[in-house]
Amino acid sequence: MVVIGYHASHEQHPPSALLRHTVRAAAAGFTAVSSSDHFSPWSERQGESGFAWSWLGAALEATNVPFGVVNAPGQRYHPAIVAQALATLAEMFPGRIWAALGTGEASNEHITGERWPDKRSRQERLLECVQVIRSLLAGAEVDVDGHVRVDRARLWTLPETPPRLVGAALTEATAKWCGGWADGLITVHQPAERLRRMF
Repeated sequence: MVVIGYHASHEQHPPSALLRHTVRAAAAGFTAVSSSDHFSPWSERQGESGFAWSWLGAALEATNVPFGVVNAPGQRYHPAIVAQALATLAEMFPGRIWAALGTGEASNEHITGERWPDKRSRQERLLECVQVIRSLLAGAEVDVDGHVRVDRARLWTLPETPPRLVGAALTEATAKWCGGWADGLITVHQPAERLRRMF
């Protein structure tokens, strides 16, 4: 089945305009929406960067299509907070939210003042975060002392069905790594042969 979606780029448009664009896209027949989740735009020329999680609640209420959000848990976001946000949206809008999880970009994550880890450490941290998020969405109490720390976390509001957690990858190596834990894969437009190798 072909799904043609609209991408809500928070780095390029104010949240109010993105909401109008999203409502129009759904009315025009787009069958899905994806949302970026940046703290700052890629360049000053883009000039925007609204908070994706606030926007998602409004956009899900204003439409009837499924949404995905690209997120990087572990530095700017604690994985327990990501799990709570996903659980809340999935409880309110069953079957309509999923998250693409990646290791992030220094341009967004540096705001915490923590050093930017190397790729291997970022992947280890992401896998740990995925395990925390999945466990919390399954109703477990979680304690972790590793790349992230979690102390007796438990979600009290859970959806009937946990949202899908897909991997975000730009390279074949990262796509292969995501295959070990992800419910799916998201990437950017590339030549068809490269995409075939990734999948």
